[in-house]
Parts: sequence; C-alpha cells; structure tokens
Amino acid sequence: MKSQNGFVILIASVAAIGGFLFGFDSGVINGTVTALQSQFNSSSVGTGFSVASMLLGCALGAFIAGPFADRFGRKKMLTYTALGFAFSAWGSGYADASSLFIVFRLLGGIAVGAASVLAPAYIAEVAPPQLRGRLASLQQLAIVLGLLSAFLSNYTIAHASGGASEEWWGGWHAWRWMFWVELLPAIALFIGSLIIPETPRFLVRAGKQEEAAAVFRRIGGGDPHQMVIAIKATLSSETKPRLRDVLDQKGKVYPLVWLGMILSIFQQFVGINVVFYYGEVLWRAAGFSEEQALQVNLLSGAVNVLSTFVAIALIDRLGRKPLLLAGSTGMALSLGAVAFCFSQGSIGSEGTLELTSGYALAALVFANLYVFSFGTSWGPVVWVLLGEMFPNSYRGAALSLGAGVQWVANFAITMTFPVFLQSLGLAPSYLIYAFFAALSFVFVKKFIQETKGRSLEEMG
Repeated sequence: MKSQNGFVILIASVAAIGGFLFGFDSGVINGTVTALQSQFNSSSVGTGFSVASMLLGCALGAFIAGPFADRFGRKKMLTYTALGFAFSAWGSGYADASSLFIVFRLLGGIAVGAASVLAPAYIAEVAPPQLRGRLASLQQLAIVLGLLSAFLSNYTIAHASGGASEEWWGGWHAWRWMFWVELLPAIALFIGSLIIPETPRFLVRAGKQEEAAAVFRRIGGGDPHQMVIAIKATLSSETKPRLRDVLDQKGKVYPLVWLGMILSIFQQFVGINVVFYYGEVLWRAAGFSEEQALQVNLLSGAVNVLSTFVAIALIDRLGRKPLLLAGSTGMALSLGAVAFCFSQGSIGSEGTLELTSGYALAALVFANLYVFSFGTSWGPVVWVLLGEMFPNSYRGAALSLGAGVQWVANFAITMTFPVFLQSLGLAPSYLIYAFFAALSFVFVKKFIQETKGRSLEEMG
C-alpha cells in the first residue's frame, strides 16, 4: 500500500509541474512591468494589455485542452503543454518588440490554460478517492510555489543586476533572464510527461482495458478489473468527446456545468490576481518603495504557500464546502479591512497614497490574511471541485469550459484594475472585491454540494 501511494504521489507530482509553470508564468510578469514599459516605450494601457494578453491565451488553452485530452490523452497533451511553456519562455525573453512579446505571451497563456485543465484532470483520474482531495491540492500547491519562485527569481535577478532594466549575463537585460528561468521547469515537465502512465479512465475509453487495469494495480484503490467495469458503465452511453457534451437533450447547459463556471468566476472576482499580477504596482501606489514592494510580494507568496499546506491537511477532513464558506468569510472581512486602511491615507505630491505607519502595517497584515483565506479555500478547493464534480460522460468538456470561463474572468479583473486604481482609488477597488467575496458565500451555501470521499463514478 505504501509503495502504491508513493507511486501515485510521484506521478501526481509530475502532473503538478504544470501547475508550477502555471504559477511561475503568471507571477514572472510582476517584476517586469516597469522594465517592459521602458523597453517597448508603451503606454500604461499598452503595458496593461501586455500583462493581460496571456490571459486570452489561457482562455483558449483551457477551452481546447479538455476535448483534446479526451481525444489524444492527458499524458500526450501534458507533453505538448511543456513544449508550449518552453517556447513561450524563450520567446518572451528574446522579443525585441511589444507585438512579438505579446505573441509569445499568448503562446504561454495557451500552455497555462491547458495546464489548468490537464493537471487537475490527470491527478483526479489517477488518485484513489481517499487521497484525491489532498493530491488534487498539489495543483494549487504547485501554482503557489511557482508564484513564489517567480517572485524570488525576479527579486534575485533584479538585486544582482541592479534592476530589471539593467544589463546582466551575456549583455542581455535582466528582465529577459526573468523569463528564461522558466525553461528549467518546462524541461522538467517535458521529461516527466514522457515517463508517467496514461490515466486508466482514458485507457478504458480508448479500449485499452488491460493497460487500464495494469495502471490501477500500480495506483491501488480497489480491485483493478472491477474498477475498469465501473468506468465502462459510466462511459457506455458516451459519444465522441466535444464541447457540446455539456448540453442536455434539450440543448441546455447542464446545471452542474453552470455551477462550475460560476465557481470559476467567483475565484477570480474576489481579486486575488490583482495581488499577484500587480503586487509591485499596488504596493508602490500605497506608498511603499520599489524594494519594499518586492519584499511584500515575497511575503505574500510565502503566506500563499503556507496556506496551501493548511488546505491540503484539511480538505479531506473537513470537506470542500466548509473550506469554501470559511474562505469567503475571511476574504470578505479582510478585504473590507484593507479598504478601510487605504481610505485613511492621503494623496502625496507624486500622486501615490500616503499612509501612517500604523495603517500601512495594518493594511499589510490584513492583505496577507486575505491571501491566507484564499489559499486555504478558494485557491485549491475550486480546482479540486472542477476536477471531480462532473460525471465521466462530460468531465473533459465541462472542466475545459469551467477553466476557460475562469480565464475570461481573470482577464476582466486584470484589465479593469488599472482603471479602478486610476479612477476610483485603492479603497473603493478593494470594496468591490470584498462584495464579490461576500456574494460567493451565499452562492456556495445555497448551491454547492459536498464531494468528499465520493468516487468519480458516483459524481453527477
């Protein structure tokens, strides 16, 4: 049993490298925003689109990854995703024009969007029910480790070179090396994807029942042949995988798919990626120096990692729904407190917010309580639910749709924050996110069902 669990953890960890790249690719832009604006001589709107352009690729990657994974396999698509990350990392650092940079960021976005679907789907399909919540949380743990690694890498390179816009190794600007660091985990995912087995559920769908049984023998969880029979029963009426699988016989989207999409929207509308994409800009707007802002990024990244470990420890004990409810409460209260702290500041001569040391410290504490609340709940739990809440007959398409909607919502938040910051200020902006956090509590309380301890064949 221990050897089986060890094998499951190993192959789930390989798939979770996709989540690490997801986080790294999302966070690396944080330390390069000012340098990119200077390098490409772009306006604030143009720079904002450079930041958010990846998210358009994310939506496309998420929409196509599910059906492609259902057709060609999770394993093969993870390999292609690794190549996408590698080309994007190289090209983003090499780009000498804003248009070329955006092209490579879009490619990276497609890889991120695909990883957001493939990693949780793979993990959910190889993990035994008693381990699935914790193993699926590896996706979110990998994401936050990727974010923290990007913040740390950016800080280290900027400190060593004297700034993101300064020349560093080989005469290349430091910001270019910030992107090239991503080549290392991309290569690791590529190699790992060639070694891990295909998921048994895809193998059954492909008519390879003996291979599926062999994988089940390695991962455990019950009698292999009975598990293959259970999967065949759920797939017996399945048609060729396609996005319209999410429609019922009347041509309407299944209610469960709507719930998945709304969960995805709430995960973004609480504003978490404002912290991770614009952390340096946000804290400098609050009156912090550049070095202090980068240090706050590192602190928030560390809190995010810590909170994810807490979520992994609790998700299979307390369940998914209680964690979501607690997280919504914590986020609403902490965001409201941050908004109050920002409302007590004044605008300085340089147009930045000036806070007293007491309110600045309080804002920092409550902001990290917000990150902790998200990291113990909506961060990992939504990915776990998206990986397990849909029946086999349309899981790939539904997961793809849910993740795609999530990236569209992410794009909306990322593009609107600079507008909110300029037209409304920090305090009203945070109140908007606090409102959505409170609304998410009502939604979960009324509509979300617990999935803890249920097999994937019992879903739907």
